Amino acid sequence: MDSQLPTWRELPLGGVILEPGNSVRRKTGDWRVFKPVINQDACIRCLLCWVYCPDGVIHILDKPYTSSKGKTWDVTLEIDYDHCKGCGICVEECPVDAIDFIEEVK
Repeated sequence: MDSQLPTWRELPLGGVILEPGNSVRRKTGDWRVFKPVINQDACIRCLLCWVYCPDGVIHILDKPYTSSKGKTWDVTLEIDYDHCKGCGICVEECPVDAIDFIEEVK
């Protein structure tokens, strides 16, 4: 992260982003009050959470997962907590309630 943020006079006119993709360097998840936690056993991999996430912080990993009941999935879903803002949209959209919304403890 930059050691010193630019002043308002140094920002581009209209707040235009001159360097695409620079948001990955800015960790924006530290002001979250609640965080979503995926219950991998309950998740059916419908990917609605991934579709509706406004920040694109739900990642589909090529990592097989076997549930406690023996169901095997080719992928695992993971949340990037460095950038998750805790909006709760994924929790609301999950059709099987596989995402818990728990209080952030720091």
